[in-house]
Amino acid sequence: MASVQKDRSLSAKRLKYCAAALALAVAGFTLATLVCLKPITRDFDSITAESRNVPVSDRNGNPLAITYQAPWNNRDARPLYAMPELLVASFLYSEDRKFYDHHGVDWNARGAALWQNVQRRKTVRGASTITEQVVRLINPRPRTLWSKWLEGIEATLLEHHTGKPDILEFYLNQLPYAANRRGIVQASRYYFNRDPETLSAREILALAILARAPSAYDLYKNPARIDAPLNRLALQMKDSGLLPDSAYADLQNETLEPVKPSLPVDARHFARFVQASTQSPNLRTTLDSALQTQVQDILDSRVKKLSAKKVSNAAAIVIDHTTGEILAWSVAGARDANTKAGDIDPVTTPRQPGSTLKPFLYAAALEKGWTAATLINDAPIAEAVGSGLHRFRNYSGTHYGPITLREALGNSLNIPAVLATHHVGVDPFLQTLHRLGFASLDRGAAVYDEGLALGNGEVTLLELARAYSALANRGTMRPLKLLMDDHAPQGEQVYTPESASIISNILSDPRARALEFGNDSILNLPVRTAVKTGTSTDYRDAWTLGYNDRYTVGIWMGNLDRTPMKDVTGSTGPALALRSIFHILNKDRDTDTLYLSPALIEADVCTRPALPDGTCPMRTEYFAQVLEPASAPSKKPALELVRPTKGLMMAYDPRIPASHQKFRFELSGLQDGEEAEWVLNGASLARSASPRYLWPLEKGQHHLLVTIHGHDRPARTLEPVDFTVR
Repeated sequence: MASVQKDRSLSAKRLKYCAAALALAVAGFTLATLVCLKPITRDFDSITAESRNVPVSDRNGNPLAITYQAPWNNRDARPLYAMPELLVASFLYSEDRKFYDHHGVDWNARGAALWQNVQRRKTVRGASTITEQVVRLINPRPRTLWSKWLEGIEATLLEHHTGKPDILEFYLNQLPYAANRRGIVQASRYYFNRDPETLSAREILALAILARAPSAYDLYKNPARIDAPLNRLALQMKDSGLLPDSAYADLQNETLEPVKPSLPVDARHFARFVQASTQSPNLRTTLDSALQTQVQDILDSRVKKLSAKKVSNAAAIVIDHTTGEILAWSVAGARDANTKAGDIDPVTTPRQPGSTLKPFLYAAALEKGWTAATLINDAPIAEAVGSGLHRFRNYSGTHYGPITLREALGNSLNIPAVLATHHVGVDPFLQTLHRLGFASLDRGAAVYDEGLALGNGEVTLLELARAYSALANRGTMRPLKLLMDDHAPQGEQVYTPESASIISNILSDPRARALEFGNDSILNLPVRTAVKTGTSTDYRDAWTLGYNDRYTVGIWMGNLDRTPMKDVTGSTGPALALRSIFHILNKDRDTDTLYLSPALIEADVCTRPALPDGTCPMRTEYFAQVLEPASAPSKKPALELVRPTKGLMMAYDPRIPASHQKFRFELSGLQDGEEAEWVLNGASLARSASPRYLWPLEKGQHHLLVTIHGHDRPARTLEPVDFTVR
C-alpha cells in the first residue's frame, strides 16, 4: 500500500513538473512570439513613402529614364477599381480563392498544404493567403515554420484594422517580378510593353502565373515553359465561370510574345548624368524630347551611312547658350544597354580633341596682343622631343609661308598653332582651358607642351560644347543648366567680348578656310555659323563643333573601343550631321547674326608681306584697339642653337646616296652684321652670315660648337651640343 501511494506521489510530482514545464514552454513561446511580432499599424501610403523613386523627365514632363531600385512601387500604382476585372479575378483564383472569407489565414488550405508536403516529404505548397504575402512583403523573414507562424498572426492583426480592398490593392501594386519590377503595371510594361488595360486574356493570366516564380517562368528565356500552368489556370477559371468560353477559346489560339520595354525617347545617358549630378527632388530636366528624337535619328542615320568606314559610335549635344539649357544629349551605336558599349557615355568620355582647341589658343593670343591680321610664318619646324626631333606639319602637308592669324585658324594649320603656343605659353594656355571647364586636362603643362593645341590631351564632348558656348556668349564661361528649376549662376569672363567675337567671325568666314577646305566647304552653312572641326591621330576621333546666335552643337564620331576609323575626319564625318541639326534648330525661327562687339574697329590691312613695289593683297579686318598687324613672333628671338638638340640621335640610311643625306644646323636670333662659325669635333666647317649650314651626315658621335662673330662686339661661343649619327 505504501509503495502504491509512493508511486502515485511520484506520478503527481512528474505531472506537476510536466505541467510546469509545459507552462514555461508556452510562456516562452508566447513571449518569443510577442517579441518577434511586428504588427503592421501604419497605413500603406506611409510605408511606400519611405523610399521614393524620382523619375527623370524632359522639360514637358515626358519620361526620359526609369529606375527600379527603390523597395516600393509608388510611381506606377493603380487603384483597385481601375484594374481589369479579369486580372483581379485571375490573381484571386490563383493565389487566394477564399480571400474574402478568411480573416488573414486560410486554415483549411494551410492544413491541406501541410498534409501534401508531408506526403511528398518536401515543400510543394505554401498556402499563404494574399494578406500573408502582404505581411511578408512588409516584414521580410527567412522562409521557416517560425516565420510562417508569425506571418499568420500579423496577417490576422492586419485584417482587424485594414479593409480587404486596400490589402488586395497594395498586393497587386507591390508584388515582385523580374528585373526589380513591382506590381501589375510595371510587370505588364516589362513583359509586353503595354499597360494592363490593353492586355489579352492569355497575357493577363501569364502575369498571375509569373507572380508565383518570376525567374522560373522567364518569358524572355523560355516563353513556352509557362504554357502548361497557364492552360490549367485558364481551364479551372472557365469551369468556375470566371472566364467566358469565347475568351477561353481565343486564349487557346494565342501565343505569348514578350516585347521588351521602351521609352518614348532614348535619353538614358543624359538621365544617368542628371541623377549623378543633383540631389534635387524634382528631376524635370531641360531636355527637349522632340528635338532629342530628331537628333538621335540624324546621328543613327549618319553612323549607319559611315559603317563601311568603320564608324560604330557617335554622340551629339545641343545647348541653348542664351540660357545654358541642354536640349539634346544623343548617343548612337550604344542602344543596347546590356552591351559593354551601352554603359559608356561618349558625351562624358575623354577623347583626343584634334584641332578643336585651337580657337581657344588664338583667342588667348588675341588677348596677348596679336590681331586677326598678325602674320605667322607657316613653314616647316621641328622641336626636340626627348632625344629626338618632332617635325610639325599641316594636315594637308602644304605650307603657305607668312599667313594671317585669320587664315591660320580658319584653315586649322598646325605650324601657326605651335607658334601661337610659343606666344601664349603652354602653362597660361592650360590655365585658360581650366577656366573654360576642361577638367579632363589634368596633367601638367610640361606633359602636354606644344602638342596641347594640336590635341595630345583628352577632353570630353561636354567640356568642348560648354567651352564653345563661352565663345558664343561673348567670352563668358557659364555652367550648363540641367533642370528647369535651376537658376543660371553667374559666369566668369574668360575672354573679352572683342576677342570672342573676332574668333566667332573667323570661324564663320568661308574665305578664311578656303585654302584647306575649298570655297564650297560643307562647313559653309546657310545661316552664318561658327564651325570648327577636329580629327585625332589615326582617325580615332572626328569632331565638329558649331554655334550661331542661339544654339551650340557638338558632335563626336569614332569607336568606343578606340579602334581607328577609315579616313573619317571632322569635315567628312560629323559635319553633315551638324548641318542637319542646325537646319532643324533654325527652322521656323528668326535667326540673327553672330555677335560682333561694337568696340571693334575696321581697317584695311595686308594679308601678305608687301612686295618690293610696296603692293600687297588687302582685306578689311577687325581690331580691338591696335591696328598694327605685327608679324609673329613679335619679340626679338633669343640667340640659341635650334638644331641639333642635346642628345639627338639620327640614323644613316644606306639606301640613299651619301651626297643626298644632309642635316641642317640652325640658329635662331642671329642679327644683321653677325656671322656664325660652325665647329664640329674641333674642326671649323664654315663661317657665314647665314643662320643655317647643311652638313653631310657622318656616322659617329659628334661635338658641335657655334661661335658668333660680330663687327662691334667680342666673339661669343654658344653652349656646345653632343649628338649621334648611327
